[in-house]
Amino acid sequence: MGPLADCMLECVDVNKQFDDVAVLRGFNLQVQQGQVVALLGPSGCGKTTALRSIAGFAQPDSGAIRIAGETMHEERRSVPPEKRRVGMVFQEGALFPHLTVEQNIAYGLSRNDNKPERVDAVVRMTGLDGLVQRMPYELSGGQQQRVALARALAPRPELLLLDEPFSNLDPGLREQVRRDVVDILRAGGVTAVFVTHDQEEAMYVGDTIAVMNQGRIEQQGTPQDIFHRPRSKFVAEFIGMVDFVPARWEKGRILSDIGDADWPACPDNPKDNTDNTDNTDSTGDRSSAGSLEIMVRPDCVECEPAENGNGVIMEREFRGAFYLYRIALNSGGSVRCLLSHTDEYEVGAGVMVRVRCGHSMRPFIDGAALAD
Repeated sequence: MGPLADCMLECVDVNKQFDDVAVLRGFNLQVQQGQVVALLGPSGCGKTTALRSIAGFAQPDSGAIRIAGETMHEERRSVPPEKRRVGMVFQEGALFPHLTVEQNIAYGLSRNDNKPERVDAVVRMTGLDGLVQRMPYELSGGQQQRVALARALAPRPELLLLDEPFSNLDPGLREQVRRDVVDILRAGGVTAVFVTHDQEEAMYVGDTIAVMNQGRIEQQGTPQDIFHRPRSKFVAEFIGMVDFVPARWEKGRILSDIGDADWPACPDNPKDNTDNTDNTDSTGDRSSAGSLEIMVRPDCVECEPAENGNGVIMEREFRGAFYLYRIALNSGGSVRCLLSHTDEYEVGAGVMVRVRCGHSMRPFIDGAALAD
């Protein structure tokens, strides 16, 4: 994650409980200066509580929160929200309906700030020129969110927190506003934590993605790492479509019905998951504990018609430029395959399925990825 000297936000073993429900459980997060981190996870996993704890609106039961090297919360000591130099953009924007755009932006500025100059600078930064005298009800949803962003940026916060700011926008507008906001954050070198439950949004917005589950971070890394090298089944399944195919390890190779790969080290307790046998040979190739599988995504798999192939097409879903096929493997289980719209095969057709050349097969045992 880089040296601590460059760390703008550090959350260490943060815990938060409401009544008898543990919402944050050993929450750990690091955000480097100038970095945008997408905090990704399902509803109810604790994302908003984590953001509120960082901002100071919620008080953790234990753990430490540091911003720009200064402790904001630890044990019974907590810095109030207004002194944390943190900006926050909410889902609904939360603009003051009786104030103009200009007045909304200037609201959080102190008397020591040169308000007219700062407001003008933020208006230019966020592309709100010509709108400063309008009331919130006279703005589109996208414009309202840009005003909310401008208001959060005006006091020059060291850290910006965004809680699903595009969730109330229709899909077409959401994509455009998202692109505008990301451009603004990157052009200004803003350090930000961006909460979302949309994996495509997380991959577009985040320099890194932190995948959250049941109150803790399961994995943090670049979008490429999270997508191609997930450490757990939960991360793999949450970041996109994925299938797990039964496999076995024999003499330095992992074998499956759709492809093989070199894997010199014997995985710990690899069970042959392609049949019901539990026998172990003298070389330790098989063991009765642990289910060995390989992870494949639809774009990793190809298929072609074959009467004596290893699978049968069970479903075909038209997706414009592509077809998404669900294929039942002869050995049991199924796998999805994404092909061009020109590769049109009938449901019920026999096919030969295999991993595409150049695509890796990531092995898992009992839901956890094997070390590379």
